[in-house]
Amino acid sequence: MSRLGALGSYLNRSSKLLRDNASRILRMEGAEEPSRVPKTLFTFNSHEDIQQFATGCDADVGGTSTVNFALDESTAKPASSEKPPSPHQVIVNRPTGKFWGEMNLAVRQGLEGQIRGGYAGFRSKPRTTLFGEITEDVSNHEYLALRVRALGHPRTRNSYFVNLQTDGPITTDLWQHRLFFRRDDGGWEDVFIPFKDFVLTNAGELVPHQVQMYRERVRTIGVSLLGGNSGVEGPYELGIDSISAVNVEDVTDVAALEKVPTDGTQWERPPVL
Repeated sequence: MSRLGALGSYLNRSSKLLRDNASRILRMEGAEEPSRVPKTLFTFNSHEDIQQFATGCDADVGGTSTVNFALDESTAKPASSEKPPSPHQVIVNRPTGKFWGEMNLAVRQGLEGQIRGGYAGFRSKPRTTLFGEITEDVSNHEYLALRVRALGHPRTRNSYFVNLQTDGPITTDLWQHRLFFRRDDGGWEDVFIPFKDFVLTNAGELVPHQVQMYRERVRTIGVSLLGGNSGVEGPYELGIDSISAVNVEDVTDVAALEKVPTDGTQWERPPVL
């Protein structure tokens, strides 16, 4: 994005924040019961949506993985199928985000034993304005909902994590949870992760003393593929349509709330202080 475009986005965010705050005052928000209405946090249906995200991978520090994140317009075409969709089948007929690349554990020559390879990810960019940073308040919602599909090599599909960064003094803190898929055919599905199940990590390690997530001010949201943690290599691909905050009454397929059987998670959550 050019400097002029970045300045325009900055001013647009500032103007929107001012309008939203004024609107909340006029509606006297806070005097009524907190809203449990589903809250769309991010969509991935336009080039402008995709530009709100930054990418990174181990190649930034000497690894050999690759990362790409772009708009996939092929998903705007109706899927060809002779069978009618099932009642709970997720249908997506619009452009979506596509996160893909090659996951490699090897590092560049001379860096063996000094760095660790095997990661790639994307996250939302901090949204600064003239009046401070835009954050999301999800304290009235129980679940983070992601509409996604897992493609790429099957062995890469169990190594995805969802990452949340909240407003706080330690910028390297991340709240993390595995991204589990129920489907293995590359189809779209809605994944619901309870906010209470995220664990606090720092620099890739579990923080020993867990605290409650500050859900009133979520700064960034992202997804990472941590092949280095599980010894996984190969081509990966994740499709993503939206990220929202919802409650149990918004879930139309109750089976989507069931725990997905796995070979185990990276993190075992200790008691919250």
